[in-house]
Amino acid sequence: MTRFIGSEIYRAAPFGAHHPLAIPRVSTVMDLCRSLGWFAQGHYVPSPRARPAALAAFHTPDYIAALLEAEASGTVSDDVRARHGLGTLSNPVHGLMYRRPATSAGGALLAAEMVAQGGIVQVPGAGTHHAMADRAGGFCYLNDPVLAILHLRRLGLKRVAYVDIDAHHCDGVEAGLAGAEGVMLLSVHEDKRWPFTGALTDDGGGNCLNLPVPRGFNDSEMAHVREALILPALEAFRPDAVVLQCGADAVEEDPLSRLSLSNNAHVAVLRAVRSMTDRLIVTGGGGYNPWSVARCWTRLWTEIAGHELPDRLPPEAVALMEGLHWPRRAAGRNPPRVWFETLADPARPGPLREAVTGGVALLRNRLPDLRAWPG
Repeated sequence: MTRFIGSEIYRAAPFGAHHPLAIPRVSTVMDLCRSLGWFAQGHYVPSPRARPAALAAFHTPDYIAALLEAEASGTVSDDVRARHGLGTLSNPVHGLMYRRPATSAGGALLAAEMVAQGGIVQVPGAGTHHAMADRAGGFCYLNDPVLAILHLRRLGLKRVAYVDIDAHHCDGVEAGLAGAEGVMLLSVHEDKRWPFTGALTDDGGGNCLNLPVPRGFNDSEMAHVREALILPALEAFRPDAVVLQCGADAVEEDPLSRLSLSNNAHVAVLRAVRSMTDRLIVTGGGGYNPWSVARCWTRLWTEIAGHELPDRLPPEAVALMEGLHWPRRAAGRNPPRVWFETLADPARPGPLREAVTGGVALLRNRLPDLRAWPG
């Protein structure tokens, strides 16, 4: 079973013009896949909206109530802003601030129910890994990866692995699931980048593998991490299901990181992780260049659904990509034609540096502990 969970709610632009998320992302992926004829009968599934009771599996009732009230009233008090992180520059008040993340959470929960029976589901609107149980953060209002993992466990899957290759550390997921029975968390993220968590020595009580990587992290280094850490960790942990967060902000053209991956690296990680499990949820996450996000997440669906990757996009898809805009960014004023006409990035190999190999070697020493982790 392969499914793509999306929603028309992602066509709305509720964030202010200066917000990094004031760009189309999931809607472009949906439109690209349709223009390419890549949604066969039953492949595309509209996302439900999670109800407050479902969100309460992780989020506190006070926080859910504050989120609902802020959306309804269009404002927050100083106390709510200080207590719950709502109404900030990163997490502003807007007319969809509950419904939109609740839709992402609903998609993640539906994906968990689907893959519990076997299969792979892509939910590009999910992957909001910074939200805490009672606080928004990092553009994330709800933490759908945590909700999906907890739901998989409720559905009877004893061991669930979470692999995160977003440029930013998954602080909300770790805060929610560090030390949790039957859960492994592995994050590859840029060192010395917000939220400044996920140190190499941070083991989260035993079930967390954190690999901060240096600026310029390249395809060769990700290949090493994939083969020497991600796959051995999954082999050691023996998960019944995997949630793979594929934030596109680790791609070189993204403005909010300084990593140098091509989207080929994301596809290679997906392919490798898929070989280790017959139950896989693939989410989105970060990504703030509208072209690189669309190309990366559409490529993931190409891999998931088994479509042949075209050398050049057909005219309808090219026109769609030409219609994207990236205001207030120099790269958006004269984007290269390759962003309009292709999905695959050129390979971005590079040196294999000690900062990467040393970190991988240190974390590999902890793999025997994962074999014995309770679940």
